[in-house]
Amino acid sequence: MVKGLAGKRIAITGSRKIVELSEIIERQGGEAVVRPQQGLFVLQEKDVEYDLLRLLESGTDWAIFTTGTGLAALLEQAERIGVRERLITLFRNSKIGARGYKTFTLLKKLGIQPIVIDEDGTTKGLIQALQSYHYADQNVAIQLHGEPMPELVSFFESKGAFVRTILSYQHVAPEQAISHQLCQEILEGALDAVCFTTAVQVRYFFQYVKNHGHYLDIKKSFLNQVLAVAVGRVTAEALREEGVRRILTPENERMGAMIVELSYYFRNASTQRGGVE
Repeated sequence: MVKGLAGKRIAITGSRKIVELSEIIERQGGEAVVRPQQGLFVLQEKDVEYDLLRLLESGTDWAIFTTGTGLAALLEQAERIGVRERLITLFRNSKIGARGYKTFTLLKKLGIQPIVIDEDGTTKGLIQALQSYHYADQNVAIQLHGEPMPELVSFFESKGAFVRTILSYQHVAPEQAISHQLCQEILEGALDAVCFTTAVQVRYFFQYVKNHGHYLDIKKSFLNQVLAVAVGRVTAEALREEGVRRILTPENERMGAMIVELSYYFRNASTQRGGVE
């Protein structure tokens, strides 16, 4: 049987699990090229330490977790300053909201059961799930995911809550040279697909594209030549917000599943598996 990615050149825009993804692409007969559009996370250690100690001192009624990476970073920082178990105990005694399967999985490992879980991995989905509860005069601690979350903060404040945010890491912009290289490869049709694994990668790439006057041409390339691939619904929504309409998204929102679904797509393009729009 012909491998689905035989003769295909696939760009990976993430900075995590690059070796594993490249190996899956190569096993499917393709060529993997790495064009990271998301810099490494930078822990805000001093700020996180201050925020954690304040949180432990005052407590909270609600703790809202928006990414597994952010929660893990909080726990690592708490371990460094010797308060990890105190922090976990505080969370167990609080009402918990969680966004995303990775967040839910990590909480489960900690023996913490969220009472509110989104249905689609999005902030809007989390807010919708939170609607039926009362927050007036309650303290809410929100773990941010590398960026401000004004929509979520505004929701709680509009309900009369006292909101505290904790930014455990922040994103770093990719190198301009790499964004330029990816842009040129898309415009020249030198790639068959570009795999985005977070919404942040989409935003950084399109910020570069717009700043350099290539937006319309990039949109045209994604429509007619190069397939945009999103690991899940949140990333796909970020692509749609940038005007990309032809998007492949696997039903199983995992990186490996994304590559396998891409292989199926190229092998059986007429069936349009995986929700290509």
